Amino acid sequence: KPVLTEKSLSLAKMGKYTFLFDPRFNKNEIRKKIENLFSVHVVEVRTMRIHKVVKKDYRGKKKVYPERKKAIVALANKEKIDLFEEKVKK
Repeated sequence: KPVLTEKSLSLAKMGKYTFLFDPRFNKNEIRKKIENLFSVHVVEVRTMRIHKVVKKDYRGKKKVYPERKKAIVALANKEKIDLFEEKVKK
């Protein structure tokens, strides 16, 4: 699942794309998934774990956000993923 935030879109301009994965994936599996899905060449994969969080909503009900792994993927020279391209407003 791609992460589309201001920070990730600014990283995308430098050729680094951010995705969320299941925490059981390792770097090699992430590399293969991205290369097969978008047909690009991955140069570097950096990962970080996002721990499970329990928060309360405005009514006091508990909401559980599951554990995830965030991966920042660097691509080979001049390769792009169109999903992260910003559209120019007219």
